[in-house]
Amino acid sequence: MKITFLGTGTSQGIPVIACDCAVCHSTDPRDNRLRTSVWVETHGKSFVIDTGPDFRQQMLRANVPDITAVLFTHQHKDHTAGLDDIRAYNHRQQKDIPLYGRQSVLNQIKGEFAYAFSEQRYPGVPHFELNPVENRPFSIEGVSITPIEVMHHKLAVFGYRIGDFTYITDANYISEQEQEKILGSRVLVLDTLQKEPHLSHFTLSQSLELIDKLNIPQTYLIHMSHKLGKHADVEAELPPHVRLSYDGLTIEL
Repeated sequence: MKITFLGTGTSQGIPVIACDCAVCHSTDPRDNRLRTSVWVETHGKSFVIDTGPDFRQQMLRANVPDITAVLFTHQHKDHTAGLDDIRAYNHRQQKDIPLYGRQSVLNQIKGEFAYAFSEQRYPGVPHFELNPVENRPFSIEGVSITPIEVMHHKLAVFGYRIGDFTYITDANYISEQEQEKILGSRVLVLDTLQKEPHLSHFTLSQSLELIDKLNIPQTYLIHMSHKLGKHADVEAELPPHVRLSYDGLTIEL
């Protein structure tokens, strides 16, 4: 399995528009963060999790040649807004691209991209195959995937476990029952917004506490805001088994 971090920033990305902070003006390329998304290659299949506003740029930068399916964590715009550009893969692969997500997420996609579902569709619009996901394991072309339900304040969000890899974004609570699904992972990717308390995201201290409890060999933090601090400074504070992810980072299992 190969994992490529397409984007590791929060909803505004980094640099934030019109911000004068040190992080937004950093010359370290690891501090430049597109909206959060990841590409997972496993068993000859290619999965993208979330298609935020930077989807086109991310696909070009990572040179993603094809997409087996897109998995959606939830319906917020920083995770869905770039979906129109999937049409490049419709043309290349000559098929509808399967989308997987909670029914409420698929319903919102049908509303926001209504032109793609019209009975009389304009030539060139994207073509999707919608597949509702419930909180139980499912399979895509022989690859088993386990949803992990987490809470993003009052919104239920799906993380996903694929083999020994678990991916969780936009969360500030994971029940004991759902934590059980994470145990035994070799790599965990976990939402960590900033150091100060936040309504709907884990803080750095909360993430580290959960990581210690789960006892995962290696964790990468994602969905980071400019308020967390510079990449190099925060990395220096972390234990060896926890790292900040960054755009373009690739890992192999």
